Amino acid sequence: MKFGKENEVLEFKRSTAEISESIESIAAILNKHAGGDLYFGVRNDGTPIGMDISDHTLRDVSQGIANHLTPKIYPSINEVYLDNKSCIHVNFSGDEKPYYAFGRAYIRIADEDRVMSPKELESYILKRNIVRNTWDNEVSDSVIDDVDEGVLREYLERANRADRIDFGYTTKDDVLRRLEAIDGDKLKNAADALFVGSHLLEVQMAIFAGTEKLTFLDIKRENGSITSLIKAAEKFIHSNMRWRVEFDGSIQRKEIPEIPTDAIREALVNSFCHRLFTLSQNNEVAIYSNRIEIYNPGTFPDGLEPESFISGEEKSIKRNPVLAQLMYYSKDIESFGTGLKRIEDACKEAGVRVEFEQRRRGFSVIFYRSEEQFLTTKNDTDVARSVARSVARNVILSQSEKNALSLIIEKPDITAEKIALSLKKSSRTIQRYLSKMQDNKIIRREGSTKSGYWEVLNGD
Repeated sequence: MKFGKENEVLEFKRSTAEISESIESIAAILNKHAGGDLYFGVRNDGTPIGMDISDHTLRDVSQGIANHLTPKIYPSINEVYLDNKSCIHVNFSGDEKPYYAFGRAYIRIADEDRVMSPKELESYILKRNIVRNTWDNEVSDSVIDDVDEGVLREYLERANRADRIDFGYTTKDDVLRRLEAIDGDKLKNAADALFVGSHLLEVQMAIFAGTEKLTFLDIKRENGSITSLIKAAEKFIHSNMRWRVEFDGSIQRKEIPEIPTDAIREALVNSFCHRLFTLSQNNEVAIYSNRIEIYNPGTFPDGLEPESFISGEEKSIKRNPVLAQLMYYSKDIESFGTGLKRIEDACKEAGVRVEFEQRRRGFSVIFYRSEEQFLTTKNDTDVARSVARSVARNVILSQSEKNALSLIIEKPDITAEKIALSLKKSSRTIQRYLSKMQDNKIIRREGSTKSGYWEVLNGD
């Protein structure tokens, strides 16, 4: 019977005469996967052939590993029987990478052990130190009881639907331990940000009248977990960008956003996953008349450009590897290092221009808004009904008047001044639009100019 096949965590040797090669394999597997299994007395095709095992054989294997592998590990070494043949099983693990065999570092590639070049070793050590010293792997002040059970349950359901976690909900303590998201009874920063976050994270969202940060039409701030802030930012953008309606001949209509919603969500997820949490800056969403920007405080690694990741030339460098892994389980991250390419592909398919801009202390994804005249905002059903009623009364609304009506339905308390700023029209022109719609009983003003609101009339 064949005993499996060699792979990245499993190695076979015919006998202990190959002890030197065995130690190299152990180092290579430790450096790649932090643990694995090695069998003496098995051919490399997985067929057990057995070997003579004396009183000193297990000790010789143990001493060989102890003398020639650094840093030291403490493997389990036992005699086992495979197909009734006497073999040796070595089970090993270690988390002090890199490991050296006879003074050289190896890395496991498939079923082979390859010596690392000095450049590869330097890069390997650098990445190891990044992971060890990352903010998201440190212990926070939050404890298990601070986690909202509903948030954790919903996260686990998404992870199970994605087939990236194979265990169900038991208790907060058990789930967080299985996710390796706690240290004792305290959360790691990654879990704190994902499942608590209210004292850590804030997103600032604003709408500007023009193309610069001069006049605010609206501004909001939200605190909470990464999951809640992504939802809040999505809702804010969806509610304030333009949509159009297409009919394909069926009863169902099709709502088309000016910017692909998948690209927006991907940009938001990336903005939190890759931000530099040690900075005091917040994540930001800024909606201008000609573009929508999503900003995160976290620059690209030195010497790298967004194009390198879009083209696939560079593999993902995870600033927050623990957080990235947790978000991968729930499929918030589809796969590591592909976010920018997915954003660009979605925008290219929709005919939307997108730019990735590195800033002195952060990174922005910039979606340029279509110059096409979208009929409405997300509330286009109500706008369409109001327009239909006006047509029935022989009142024809221009496209600009329809856009003004759209803003009123979206924000009933909006002022004439803000409508003028949003549509880039003069106050006198907007007053003319409003008077026309009031005279024709399409809208009615309730309350004062400053503190009142608009009512869209439902008369015949």
